[in-house]
Amino acid sequence: MTTETPRLTTPFTARTTAAEILDGVDLTGRRMIVTGGASGIGTETVRALARAGADVTVATRDPSKADGLVAEFAGPGPGVVRAAALDLADLASVDAFVTAWQGPLHALVANAGIMAVPTRQLTPQGWELQLGTNYLGHFALVRGLHDNLRAAGSARVVIVSSGAHLREPFDFDDPQFARQPYEPWSAYGRSKSADILLAVGIARRWAGDGITANALNPGYIHTNLQRHMTDETLRAFGVLDEAGNRIDLPYYKTPAQGAATSVLLAASPLVEGVTGRYFSDNQDQEVADGPEPTVGVAAHAVDPAAADRLWAYAEEALASR
Repeated sequence: MTTETPRLTTPFTARTTAAEILDGVDLTGRRMIVTGGASGIGTETVRALARAGADVTVATRDPSKADGLVAEFAGPGPGVVRAAALDLADLASVDAFVTAWQGPLHALVANAGIMAVPTRQLTPQGWELQLGTNYLGHFALVRGLHDNLRAAGSARVVIVSSGAHLREPFDFDDPQFARQPYEPWSAYGRSKSADILLAVGIARRWAGDGITANALNPGYIHTNLQRHMTDETLRAFGVLDEAGNRIDLPYYKTPAQGAATSVLLAASPLVEGVTGRYFSDNQDQEVADGPEPTVGVAAHAVDPAAADRLWAYAEEALASR
């Protein structure tokens, strides 16, 4: 990711749906994983990929929550949907998922995540919960499935980040909030900067294996991701009225629109070979400019040195558990 690299443009917009991204695309024979695929934009990502013919595994903490989605594709049709247990906050669960996966993997969509957990909580391995779930769990999953991705010949890793990364660089001095006061939104933003750095790290290491990696901002969507937000916070954001009803602001997307950029990066021929980039609204984004940017990608999230440092930090964490 450099400012010198020409930006890729696509014919799609912020209102394009995931299904429209894959209009005319045949994914028959492609095996894909979508973490957190049992709800929200994850479900719409799974639907679009499966309808195009892919064999999609929903990796989720509670596979029964994907029963309806699995049944939707159980009859005659081009695609298949399966479900498997995966708790990204528990590295033992990640290890079990990796061990169970056999054969090539054509795309991994790192979609699962948690946001604004109100109090500092730790994973079984001692990581702050948002960082441990959103970043470290996916790092362990991607690294564990490296050989499967390589076996596909041409594979893609797609990492769902957020515009919240723009003001929160990863804190190498106190990544687990062990010394500084815990703040939910800071923790979330830092985890999402880490997610983009993961894409940069993969791009720097695995291009020779035929593996590309890109990160994205799905935009604003009403999903279960907001479950930790209080009504007071939702009202402050302008998305909840006094009667407790959700408000769809003009810039909010439907889940099908929110899933579009994930699907673009996972399966569209338009981005074949593209790696180490950050997309939003189905477009490649420039490095943000200004002291408080609201669009683009922050320089701290695409810094190769930071990506290498974070990769080493995560490897050390996995080795010491």
